[in-house]
Amino acid sequence: PKLIPRTHDDYACNARLAAQACGFDADTRYLAALPVAHNFPLASPGALGVFSVGATLVLAPEPSPDTAFELIERERITHTALIPPLVLLWLEVAQWSDDDLSSLQWLQVGGARLKAEIAARIRPVLGCGLQQVYGMAEGLLCFTPLDDPQARVFDTQGLPLTADDEIRIVDADDQPVAPGTVGELLVRGPYTIRGYYNAAEQNQRAFTADGFYRSGDLVRRLPEGHLIVEGRSKDVINRGGEKIPVEEIENLLLGHPLIRDVALVALADELLGERSCACVLAHGERVDLASINAWLRERGLAAYKLPDRLQVLREFPLTRLGKVNRKALAEQVLAL
Repeated sequence: PKLIPRTHDDYACNARLAAQACGFDADTRYLAALPVAHNFPLASPGALGVFSVGATLVLAPEPSPDTAFELIERERITHTALIPPLVLLWLEVAQWSDDDLSSLQWLQVGGARLKAEIAARIRPVLGCGLQQVYGMAEGLLCFTPLDDPQARVFDTQGLPLTADDEIRIVDADDQPVAPGTVGELLVRGPYTIRGYYNAAEQNQRAFTADGFYRSGDLVRRLPEGHLIVEGRSKDVINRGGEKIPVEEIENLLLGHPLIRDVALVALADELLGERSCACVLAHGERVDLASINAWLRERGLAAYKLPDRLQVLREFPLTRLGKVNRKALAEQVLAL
């Protein structure tokens, strides 16, 4: 509903500098598995980054592993990019597929936070390195450097693309938080928009008086400058005044041996305002709320953060961009 005005210079800057950050050269063979109308596979570095170094672009009709693995083998693909739900699918299929993926050097993952437990499986299963990518259609791009140690790649979403990207991390009163503390990311820079198109009222809320864009992302910053995305300012469940961070619970549950993927959603409750429901995709064996919560307590999770409900599903509803549609998921659970 909000138009994001971008310029040719924006995209040229993104493509050229992102290609450098990702090690693209004339020998790169990039598989565009995601729809190239979106910033990530278009210019981060994506198709335009490929063109900027005179490399080879291969377009996939859709991103399923059945299609993509065949193209990786046939076209000797060296780089590609995915969003986290597709990473999970590729990891599953790769364990029994006989396609030759040995040419693949780097998998870039962005669009949503990649959980560390999944990140650690990429090299053992797919045989390639991982580069985390964090960005927004409004501007800022971050990449984990190719020479970063694995632990940093697994746990962070990288460094800003340019030295001119200005970062502020603030509390609810727009005051800077202490170093290493979680706060909302504000950004201003050479390729970040100055305002949404023809949306004066929206811009008053979305930008500070001195032109910083309010991303809505909750982040913390390491001393080296790497950003760690902790969730969205809205990705907090308010259970009777106690704030439950969605990312924290999801990360813990992903470590459970019977859980393949998880999304924690808020369900309206007359008494507490909101209760939490852990929606899970299981590995086939039966899981129940009591055993899941006991497992979480063993790992030190506070009682008020334990899910109030568990719902086992076959799949999650997704947005057009392939992210979990949490609103639709909550509505689906309430209808069960």
